[in-house]
Amino acid sequence: MYNYTVNTGKDFETAVADLEKALSQHSFGVLWKLDVKEKLAEKGVHFDGRLKILEVCNPHKAKEALERNINTGYFLPCKVIVYVEDGQTKMGTIKPSVMMGMIEGGVPDTLAAEVEEVLVKSLEAAK
Repeated sequence: MYNYTVNTGKDFETAVADLEKALSQHSFGVLWKLDVKEKLAEKGVHFDGRLKILEVCNPHKAKEALERNINTGYFLPCKVIVYVEDGQTKMGTIKPSVMMGMIEGGVPDTLAAEVEEVLVKSLEAAK
């Protein structure tokens, strides 16, 4: 599976806030947060769904990945999402181990695994 997703009983906004907090506790900062519904509305497009995309980064891990292979920049920063599907709030991320495997020469498996482990721990802590 290319992604890691968890269900939560929390409402959408609480899930977003708790995920941000969990990421922060694991040394990942939120660089940017996109409310998809709001952004599409700005462009005159109606979207009923609830989806926020958080671009997150651990600067030390990003530097290490970029120094090993500049092409990792195609996948930085990492993205985690919070969304509602069939009335259920969910949170997830694309697995860094999968993404890094797409880059010729990649990065050490241990680096991708370290980042993935932290993202999974953050999702589990926030649910």
